[in-house]
Amino acid sequence: MNTEIFIARRLFKERENNHHLSMTIINIALAGIALGIALMLVAVAVVTGFKKEIGDKVIGFGSHIQVVNYDSNTSYETAPVKREQYFLPALKSMENVESVQVFATKPGIIKTDQFIQGVVLKGVDSTYNWSFFKKYLIQGRIPEPGGERSPNVIISKNLCSLLLLKLNDPLFMFFVNGDGSVPRVRQFRICGIYSTNLQEFDDLFVLGDIRQVQHINNWDSSQVSGFELKLHDFDDLEKTSQQVKASVVSYRNEPGTTLRSVTIREKYPQIFDWLSILDMNVWVILILMIMVAGFNMISALLVLILERSRMIGTLKALGSSTVSISKIFLYLSGFLISRGLLWGNLIGIIILFIQKYLQIFKLDPASYFMEIVPVHISLLNFLLLDTGALFITLVMMIVPALFVSRISPDKTLRFD
Repeated sequence: MNTEIFIARRLFKERENNHHLSMTIINIALAGIALGIALMLVAVAVVTGFKKEIGDKVIGFGSHIQVVNYDSNTSYETAPVKREQYFLPALKSMENVESVQVFATKPGIIKTDQFIQGVVLKGVDSTYNWSFFKKYLIQGRIPEPGGERSPNVIISKNLCSLLLLKLNDPLFMFFVNGDGSVPRVRQFRICGIYSTNLQEFDDLFVLGDIRQVQHINNWDSSQVSGFELKLHDFDDLEKTSQQVKASVVSYRNEPGTTLRSVTIREKYPQIFDWLSILDMNVWVILILMIMVAGFNMISALLVLILERSRMIGTLKALGSSTVSISKIFLYLSGFLISRGLLWGNLIGIIILFIQKYLQIFKLDPASYFMEIVPVHISLLNFLLLDTGALFITLVMMIVPALFVSRISPDKTLRFD
């Protein structure tokens, strides 16, 4: 067995029977490490949970990638494309593509007796995946755009509050086509009310039958605004986007045949740039907590070295080198830090699971776009955080461990 590790283990076991001042200092240092690790775990889980929650909501409204007419702009007044495209089988067969769905949008105005509100009517067909809106549906049901052209739509809770509307109320919307003709009026019926607390989108989108949008735009059944692609892995968004572009970009001379793909990051860059800034807050917390833990252990290690000065002198008198003795205290520091990490992980995970399942801590939806503090528990993040904290803290222990070189055997062995 390695001699340094053997001595370090003996010292680690003996610490529980040690009632000296050093034990109090070590316990304080371990408590600091445990609390620091717990705080870091909670900070990482909350920030990643917040980013995931906001990102999922934005993607729920616009999918990961949209394929639209090259002439379409950001006003939601889109130029039509053909529903049947030669590249669709290739898109559906891509490894990271979960589904490909058609959609159509039309800007309009909701008018009631007292208020008006600009919105976008988004039409979908019977194959649309409603899982996102089912998650946030608070009243009514999801529209079923099968059979005849359906007047049923779902609208947000916030819009209902602004316009004094409720479930099953009629909804009158006005639309203007590009030819400058008299605005068209359509009556819909509110069959469902949803709330994602993402006000920018809740106040904008009304979802219904795609055939309503086609009829308002004077399109036939083969024309849509574009295609929405949902992916399995958001991290491969850019790679998949390049594959989609290679499949859909066309340079034909026929009008309306040139398409382009737009990722959700490109469509809403301000939201994802804002989410990226949150990473800086996490890094600041991690650096500060690791520095505090490191300095706590440095002070504890120096006290241990001074307390064990007679043992150090004896080992030096027996021929042990300074490096060998320093390794003993590095191994001892590793054992102590690991104990602090264990307790810190236990505390942090308990807090996260309590919040995940009991949802104790609440938020103001108007400010944070959600009602509870979100947490995203990732084993990989925890392993990386623990490994990084252990490594950096041990590196910080090297300098104080070399303090043993200043301890002289003749002075330490002269007195008991």
